[in-house]
Amino acid sequence: MTAERVFIALGSNLGDSPAVLAAAFDRLESWSSVPIRRSSLWTSTPVDCPPGSPRFLNAVAELASRRGDSPESLLAALQALEREFGRRPKLVLNEARPLDLDLIAWGREVRSTASLTLPHPRAHLRRFVLQPLAELAPELLLPGQTAPVEELLRDLQTDEILHRLP
Repeated sequence: MTAERVFIALGSNLGDSPAVLAAAFDRLESWSSVPIRRSSLWTSTPVDCPPGSPRFLNAVAELASRRGDSPESLLAALQALEREFGRRPKLVLNEARPLDLDLIAWGREVRSTASLTLPHPRAHLRRFVLQPLAELAPELLLPGQTAPVEELLRDLQTDEILHRLP
């Protein structure tokens, strides 16, 4: 069994976001069969969030799947990590949160269940996902897309504003 390339989007807009994402990256490291790759950190304007929501800090991690893991088992681990960092059940759609982890892609896997959709159904429409993802895998062709990430990013029509942190 060969390891699959796995991409996870990280976001935070509540609390000490740089420290939260650094700690989350460290935890993701333990769930990869090889050292993870980390994008830069990016600040972004909130998308589809309640009025007055704070800016997000975003990044993407690339992992290599471990023997015996599945997209579903990783999703459960990601959700547990979100709760560990203080994520509570949603009261308002896209409300501020200390940690948001989204499973963007697991190799060429396609899923559509009540708990998991792969690839992430809005990844190709979100600059805050595509920009850091393009740093790690500009050539990546998300299942169901006809253009690689770098082209999706170039052609994206959105008013999102991102800035890479030094």
